[in-house]
Amino acid sequence: MGFAGKMSKYFGFNRLIKLYDIIRQNGGIKKTYLKLYRNDDLKLGCLVGTDKYGNKYYENPYYFYGRNRWVEFSEHVNMDYDGSQIPADWFGWMHYKTDLPPIRDGKRPKYKWMADHSENLSGTKEQYMPYTTTRPKIEAWNPKK
Repeated sequence: MGFAGKMSKYFGFNRLIKLYDIIRQNGGIKKTYLKLYRNDDLKLGCLVGTDKYGNKYYENPYYFYGRNRWVEFSEHVNMDYDGSQIPADWFGWMHYKTDLPPIRDGKRPKYKWMADHSENLSGTKEQYMPYTTTRPKIEAWNPKK
């Protein structure tokens, strides 16, 4: 590293250059601010792929292992995203079970009986509630009876 490289690192110009690259990759200051608001983080990375739900998966080996792969959830979920919205094949790539993303791995089995991915809806209006016709063994006391 030459004198200019040391001086730029000393004065923090390399951080300004990185910020400029992040703003350029996101498409401007407004979109960068919105991404920071939604994801609480600004990272610079290479787009690896997109799933059929609109989630985008990124990778950057500059970040340390365990933090170098991330997902940016689809815009239609707004701020209501969670880990169950990642399909199983991308989940395996995100958690280092495989180094090949699903779009480049041709050996993944696709059978007719395989169900489509669905997110966990617990705690929402669409959550699964089992219906039963049996009476409960213990009934709550009702003082008006």
